Order: sequence, then C-alpha cells, then structure tokens
Amino acid sequence: MSTPGAEILTVRVEAKDAGQRLDKVLASGGTGLSRARLQNLIRAGAVRLGDRTIGDPGHRVKPGDEITVALPDPEPAEPIPQDIPLAVVYEDNALIVIDKPAGLVVHPAAGHAEGTLVNALLAHCGASLSGIGGVRRPGIVHRLDKNTSGLLVVAKTDLAHHGLAEQFEAHGRDGRLQRRYLALVWGVPERAGGRIDAPLGRSGRNRTEMAIVRWGGRAAATVWTVQEAFRDAEGRALASLLSLVLETGRTHQIRVHMQHIGHPVMADPVYGVSHKASARRLGEAARTSLDAMQGQALHAAGLGFVHPVTGKRMTFESPLPGPMARLLEALRTESTSPPGSLRPETRKPRRRSSGSTRV
Repeated sequence: MSTPGAEILTVRVEAKDAGQRLDKVLASGGTGLSRARLQNLIRAGAVRLGDRTIGDPGHRVKPGDEITVALPDPEPAEPIPQDIPLAVVYEDNALIVIDKPAGLVVHPAAGHAEGTLVNALLAHCGASLSGIGGVRRPGIVHRLDKNTSGLLVVAKTDLAHHGLAEQFEAHGRDGRLQRRYLALVWGVPERAGGRIDAPLGRSGRNRTEMAIVRWGGRAAATVWTVQEAFRDAEGRALASLLSLVLETGRTHQIRVHMQHIGHPVMADPVYGVSHKASARRLGEAARTSLDAMQGQALHAAGLGFVHPVTGKRMTFESPLPGPMARLLEALRTESTSPPGSLRPETRKPRRRSSGSTRV
C-alpha cells in the first residue's frame, strides 16, 4: 500500500519479458532495487498493476503492463520512545504484563514506524527492556494482532526473555504456559467443543493473509469450547461465545481456524467477510454494537506462566473490553436462548479427538 509522499517508480513491460515473474522484471527494469527488496515490497502491497495491487512476486506479467512501485520513506533505525498510555496489569524488575487495546500494533513494521506498543514501552521502561528481540522488538516474547485485545507479557531483562521464550516455544505442553482467548463467532458449532489441527501458511491469493495449507505449512492446533449460543426468534443460529486455547502460536491462527470450520470471528475484516450479510439477522442493538467494534471480536482473556526469575506461578485475567462486552450483552438480550445454553442436540464429545477437525 502506498503512502502519501512516497516515491513512485514506473516500469512498462516489454514484449521480451512476456510471461516473466514480476519480481524479476522489476529487478531488471531500471528500478535500482534488489530482487529480495522488491519481493518484500510486493508482499507489503506496494506494487500495483493499474488499479490492482499485486501481492505475489511470482505473478506473470504481460507486454504493455504498466507497473508502479511505491517506495516508503526511510524509517529510523531504532524506535523512539512515545508517551502512549499503557494498561499495566503487573510489573516488576524482570517483566511487565500489559492489557493491550484493539488497534495498537505491537512492534514497528512497514507502515507502523511509530505509535506501537514498543514505542510506549520504551517511554515507560526506559533502557531496561531486554535487547534479545533486537532494536525493533525489544522485550517482545509474543504478540497479538493489531486488532486483537488482551494480555501480553514483555521481558525487561535478557534472563527473563530467555525464560519466557522457552515457555512460549513449548506452547503449554509442559503445563507452564497457559493462554486462553474469548471470541464471538458467527453461527453455532454442532459440537460443544473440539480441536482444530490444520497447518497454516501464507495465502497464495494475498501474501499479507494466512490460510490453511496442505503442503509446506506450519503445524497449528486450536482447542475450542462453546460457552454460550445465541439464536433468533425462529430458533436459527446467530452467534456463539467461544473459549479457545492455543496449542501453537501462529500468525492469525484463531481467526483462520474459525473461518476454516465455518464460524469466523465476528467483525473480522479479513477472514469474516463471507458472513458480512449475517449482520442483517441481528437485532438493532447487536448490529449497532457490531458496527462499533474497533477490531475483530477476539480477546486474550487469560495468561498464565511461571515467573522466569522467581519460579512463582503467575496467572492473569482480563475482562472483555467495552465494545466486545456490549456486543455480547446485546446478543444475550436479543437471543431466544437462555444464557450459557447450547443447542439442544449438542453433546460434549466423549473423547477430545471426537471433536477434532484435521486436514
């Protein structure tokens, strides 16, 4: 995506380059940029063919194609401290736990050089953040999507960083790390719970998105449980409140997995567009609350880990943020289902594997 004031390079495809890869043609087309740099720009959405963004470096070009490349302004080598309010849940000399609001990017990246959680942490913690993550990601052990809210722990020392990173790499298999999310999703699953085991990789359609891939993807598993189900006056499924536990920590994991089983997260602008029309079946209060959402209805509600220095068990809970809480309350008020109810025919699986979805 181009930014105001960005330098624009234009390349017209000649007949001799017909059928060649986009990145190769641009690299040899007088841009002065390396092929690797161009691939990054393409994936970042900075390359356009007419009024269409091309996100695949392997796109095959045609003679006469006029391709534009928007070069972003140079970014500073190191993030600058910024006085951005933080909701600090816990802090000591080794780490800090933050309740991140939706809309806050965790660390600087293309298009988000400032106004991130890292900028705020640099102002709050000064030079005490762990340097293991590098100058762009000091102290960052894990992250949440920009529009996902909830609990996030940051290391203030290298010792704490190593200890926390080890727990996150184990993804809770040894019982030390616990991560629980709450999500409002479209529809009501047929089971009361299940496990999604589906590898994730970059989407071939849009490199900024993730997708279920059968070959070459990274293992990803999510365990979900229906907490509440909501139906309209005719008994048709509207939405559900789910509790989700991650067995892995992949980019967009919950959002893609819920889309995969046909119950995308409400207000998800990327993976929930197929259910956009479902909003028409909501009551007025729920539609208004949905429109007011600042991001997808996904919240990191629980975080538990072993303190990397003291060895003490640390457990934190975060209430739903205002917009998501109001949407939940509206669904409860308008639904014909008693609070916390599931569909009458739903039964919890006898074995966890009976609720599994695998590809």
